[in-house]
Amino acid sequence: MSEVITIRVDRKTRSRLEKLAKAMDRTKSYVAAEAIRAYVDLNEWQIAEIKTALKEAAAGDFASEEEVRAATEKWTRGAG
Repeated sequence: MSEVITIRVDRKTRSRLEKLAKAMDRTKSYVAAEAIRAYVDLNEWQIAEIKTALKEAAAGDFASEEEVRAATEKWTRGAG
């Protein structure tokens, strides 16, 4: 079940939203709702990960030098 909210956007953003909705054969409301949902999902995930990392740091749960070295080697192996 959906609910109605009102938002304000600048004229350029509204125009871009209208063009996108038309290209997708969707309503502006649908596209805006999907954009808001994706934004909320991403930010909820980021905040949860940050909170988890802060708890780990407060508990002294850090990677060892060897774990950092192994990760660095893994990610730099094919970069040259």
